[in-house]
Amino acid sequence: MSDIIPVVPYGDIKSAHDFLCDALQFSSAGLHEVDGTVVHGEVQLEGRRIWLHAAASGLSTPNQAKAQTGGVVVLVADVDAHFAHAKSRGAAILSEPTDQDYGQREYGVKDPEGHSWWIATPTP
Repeated sequence: MSDIIPVVPYGDIKSAHDFLCDALQFSSAGLHEVDGTVVHGEVQLEGRRIWLHAAASGLSTPNQAKAQTGGVVVLVADVDAHFAHAKSRGAAILSEPTDQDYGQREYGVKDPEGHSWWIATPTP
């Protein structure tokens, strides 16, 4: 068995979890607390997992680092409907849905801690 699980660092894991579930339509796979502090979170979309990790031990958020070093691409069935939902939830939109030469329609969104997410649907 193999899988790839992105680890995305956050200063406030619970807020990040709630944003991803509300605005980007992930489902919660739980939050893990130690002494009342959330130290790990997980969200899922169609069986794919993303771990939300504390911004510590060498990991930092783009807002903390004052630099963007990557992002996450998420494929969905209907990028336009997903965009409308994210926009209605007040997500910071980087770009509106656009057909790309490389075979997908996508839009960009930034989460509250500065990570870029590109939501896309493959085009025929």
